[in-house]
Amino acid sequence: MTSLTEVTIQTTETVAKELPGPTRDDVLLPSDLNTVFLAILVLFSALTAAYIAAEVILPVVLAVMLKLLLQPGMRFLGRLHIPRSLAALFLILAVFAIIAGIGTAVSSAAKSWGERLPDSLPRIEERLRFVSEPIEKMHRLLAKADNMGQPAAGGGSNLGLTETLFRGTQHFASGLFETILVLFFLLISGDMFLRRLVEIMPRFKDKRQVVDISQQVEGNISAYLLTITFMNALVGVATAVVMWGCGVGDPVLWGVVAFLLNFVPIIGPIVGIALFLFAGLLAIPTLWQALLPAGLYFAIHILEGETITPLLLARRFTLNPVLVVISLIFWFWMWGVPGAILSVPMLAITKIICDEIRPLNSIGHFLEGDAT
Repeated sequence: MTSLTEVTIQTTETVAKELPGPTRDDVLLPSDLNTVFLAILVLFSALTAAYIAAEVILPVVLAVMLKLLLQPGMRFLGRLHIPRSLAALFLILAVFAIIAGIGTAVSSAAKSWGERLPDSLPRIEERLRFVSEPIEKMHRLLAKADNMGQPAAGGGSNLGLTETLFRGTQHFASGLFETILVLFFLLISGDMFLRRLVEIMPRFKDKRQVVDISQQVEGNISAYLLTITFMNALVGVATAVVMWGCGVGDPVLWGVVAFLLNFVPIIGPIVGIALFLFAGLLAIPTLWQALLPAGLYFAIHILEGETITPLLLARRFTLNPVLVVISLIFWFWMWGVPGAILSVPMLAITKIICDEIRPLNSIGHFLEGDAT
């Protein structure tokens, strides 16, 4: 009789033969434990530095992402014989002019919705009475648990709202200035870092390999970021059209909201469904019609996330969904909302780099998801 261990070994060997992936000859593994421990130590040190110096490193990471996103535009302007400094300045001004224009267009609409909210809450609560009782019970339990951990009143000092907002605005302005400054110098530097790296290489074969890998990595990363940004913009446009068709006001505002939320995997769409459900209940009198905006937004997200984007990115850009969730949680803990937005692009960039550098191919294969 065949033992359970033998059956398990045979099954594992069969699955291993069927699964595609790099062979032993294609993947270079560390030859000793010292290399592994050194790599773990370097990784731990880098993450510790990223956490402690987040105010410095986060603008740099964001600037690098924007540089890769704007690189095709720099090449196009370079073919027109426009100086790099002027081209970089033009692209930066164009990007932030678009952002400022959209922000100005939606700010008044967002303020209007905020002013309508207090007067509309009783009506929404009345329409959702069938779910309000469980929510109230949960709220009471959470409040009770929160009060158990509260210190006695009278000993603390409260920071004024005005001072809090001022500090937040000051922090945002400082980070924005640092990002723009680093982005400008990254754009005008061009291939300076690549040239210095090529000059260090001792042999011509190594120089050529460095150039090939660098160009391939940069091209793939730019293609990935452009594809994701383009698809998120399409989601925003489709959502704006849906909100306009459903009779919800300010479709541009909701399109921008959908565009931004789509950069945050998993959590973004969940927040979007809640927001569009709330907007529908606030703007549409009939209950079933009020549920339509959230349902159509969910359908748009499924169509984009499960069909169109995977087809455009192909297998080489697909990621392990478990690692996507872990990356999202980790970088949200490290850097907050900006970390959550950058988590998937950073994971994809890591995979692209590992795919192009032979000793790291095994890591790239581990990060890869199943083709759909």
